[in-house]
Amino acid sequence: MIEMDEMLDLPSLPPIVPLGQTETEDAVLVPDNLENVKIIVSIGLAIMLAVSLYWAITFVGDGGFSTARPTDSALEIQESYSNMVQFNQVDLDGAGVSVCIVDSGIDLSHPDLSGLTLSGWSDFINQESEPYDDNGHGTSMAGILVANGWMKGIAPGVDLFIAKALDGVNGQGSDEIVAQAIDWCVAQNVNIISLSLGGAPGILPFNPFSGRDSGDAANDAINQGIVVVAAAGNDGGPGDDGDVAHPSSEQLVISVGGVNTDSDHWEGSSIGDNNGNLFPLILPRQDPNKKPEIVAPAELVPVINNQNSWSLVDGTSAATVFVTGAIALLFEEHPQLSSNGQGDSNSVVQVKQLIVNSVKPDEGQEGHDDNYGYGLLQIKDLIIAAESL
Repeated sequence: MIEMDEMLDLPSLPPIVPLGQTETEDAVLVPDNLENVKIIVSIGLAIMLAVSLYWAITFVGDGGFSTARPTDSALEIQESYSNMVQFNQVDLDGAGVSVCIVDSGIDLSHPDLSGLTLSGWSDFINQESEPYDDNGHGTSMAGILVANGWMKGIAPGVDLFIAKALDGVNGQGSDEIVAQAIDWCVAQNVNIISLSLGGAPGILPFNPFSGRDSGDAANDAINQGIVVVAAAGNDGGPGDDGDVAHPSSEQLVISVGGVNTDSDHWEGSSIGDNNGNLFPLILPRQDPNKKPEIVAPAELVPVINNQNSWSLVDGTSAATVFVTGAIALLFEEHPQLSSNGQGDSNSVVQVKQLIVNSVKPDEGQEGHDDNYGYGLLQIKDLIIAAESL
């Protein structure tokens, strides 16, 4: 089963109800009622504060806390992450580059998506002809890429294709449906496919009766020169299953891990198994294909949601889109690196090597790290690295 990242789940405020009033014959407050005066004033102030909060803040059940506008702290986090990955050091928007996001859909009514026109849409869950998002995850991920309001997307000028392959109930989808969605993206001749999703790899990936899965579809895309970026997964820590999620575990898929607001390894990010394993079968990985390849912001990431509001989310889903956007900017500046689906895997290998050459390793890190990958995304350095080709 393919799953998306979960957003922060914060408790909701209690409902605001009017306080009962007792009529009195004497409306004049006298000194003997001083304590009553204090109580009345306190209650009045509490009501005013509560009403203010009610109009300023709403809470979304599965989307973390959402606001009528992003909080100042959220905007500060956005700026901090922009500095961290060098987004604020480039003057590009991804124009001329095509990206396909496979997720739960998109809600185009959000004010930060005002003016956005999709280049393509396909619904593999309910076969609806018009774009929608009955979960919210897809809208959040699309916003990291193309938002152009309070939230600033990494590459708002890209030609965006959306394939809905995750349902609205719990944000899950079958591997076969995700594979179909990836195939559709390939048919659109896009430059990049972004997969903020993942699941456990098949126990017997070589089983001829297992059917076509997302890994097969991703590899077919790569063989046509399309870059595929996927989430490493969120089972880091004591519950880690020992490797990154599928299909980011595929050799030439770019697997994206996560960092926190201090640019340290985010504790929820899945670890890579690069030494090999017999069960399930994992062959030893070699550079530049060790997993994850790169890390990007994954903690308290400011996003838009399908409630026409804003949220903070955790997860390598968000980190994935940061990297997707960075590669779109790379292709805008160096269009000769992109294949438009008409090339082969050599162009993807070239992009992966540029990533290795441009990332920022963790302090004291030499070579690949199973948690931190080759290092932290650095957008400006990625673009500069391509100038030597």
